[in-house]
Amino acid sequence: MAPDRLAPRALNRATLARQLLLRRHDMPAVVAVDHLVGLQAQAPWSPYFSLWSRLAGFDPQDLGAALVDRRVVRLVVMRGTIHLLTADDALTLRPLTQVIMDRDLRTNSAYARQLAGVDLAELARAARAAVEAEPLTGRQLGATLAASWPDHDRTALVYAARNLLPLVQLPPRAVWGRSGQPTLTTVECWLGRPLHEEPSLPMLALRYLAAFGPATAADFQTWSGLTRLRDVVERLRPQLRVFVAEDGRELFDLAAAPRPAPDTPAPPRFLPDYDNLLRSHADRERVIAGHHRRALATRNGVVPGTVLIDGAVGATWWIVRDKRSAVLHVAPFARVSRRDAASVVDEGARLLDFAAAGFERREVQLQAVR
Repeated sequence: MAPDRLAPRALNRATLARQLLLRRHDMPAVVAVDHLVGLQAQAPWSPYFSLWSRLAGFDPQDLGAALVDRRVVRLVVMRGTIHLLTADDALTLRPLTQVIMDRDLRTNSAYARQLAGVDLAELARAARAAVEAEPLTGRQLGATLAASWPDHDRTALVYAARNLLPLVQLPPRAVWGRSGQPTLTTVECWLGRPLHEEPSLPMLALRYLAAFGPATAADFQTWSGLTRLRDVVERLRPQLRVFVAEDGRELFDLAAAPRPAPDTPAPPRFLPDYDNLLRSHADRERVIAGHHRRALATRNGVVPGTVLIDGAVGATWWIVRDKRSAVLHVAPFARVSRRDAASVVDEGARLLDFAAAGFERREVQLQAVR
């Protein structure tokens, strides 16, 4: 029996449903973080905006409290980038993704040469002893390591430690309403538990499909940063449902996962910079047209916040604040209907109520298309 075909709009709606973006869900923040298999967190406040767009009545203090009481942590995992994860996922995903950090140490053009001659195993032992004795800032860790490797760049030594060890950034860093520079210790020391000894790639694949499917093996690789995952997905084939995309790609999915009708409404959603929705598929056409991706490219590599309009990225956004006012700027890629424009402005006003509640004047400016 030939696999069912999945049209682009049906694929879009299925992905948005998994990503909790077709409607706001009534679930605790930590449960959402678990379902989404972590949130991209290179910028400390991004996870708060990610959850605000996905959860009903989201209170940022709930996520901040989860960081403080160690139910969630921030560390480097998928794609070698900082994610906010549940404690259990941190202990499972870091050993699965360690190969990414090992590979980076061999190939990173900025640091590989500067680390030549350094015994990395010895450096890892020294760094672990230092941060487990007392949490340290990057500067402090660099100074400590420089005592043993005085002829090597301190930044490179800290970068190596960050790749070799599962270092977590401790609160108050990334706690809503507070500030603090990154202070580091190992995830084992912070949580009082060891890394998972036998983490399962097949289980990770199933969780990926629950949060990002339907998807290809290449999509799974793009999200995780791992390679050679086709065999992992193939072993799961008997328990998965298989579809065919419009271009002939084979898409795998959980049999009981939601796949809403293509005409399901998709209200506007404001996503933060680096939201995983835009970084977790080899083919991103399901959520952003190829010709619009160029609008997200910046010289410094910083990705702007994006707006979903009818389920696809249709604009970028940013907030400009002064002493008394906060203005949300929305820049559409193309003309939007009056109805969509009104919906975007209404959602933007709610975003300002969340992100700029203390400002006397709050305004949404929908820019004209150039």
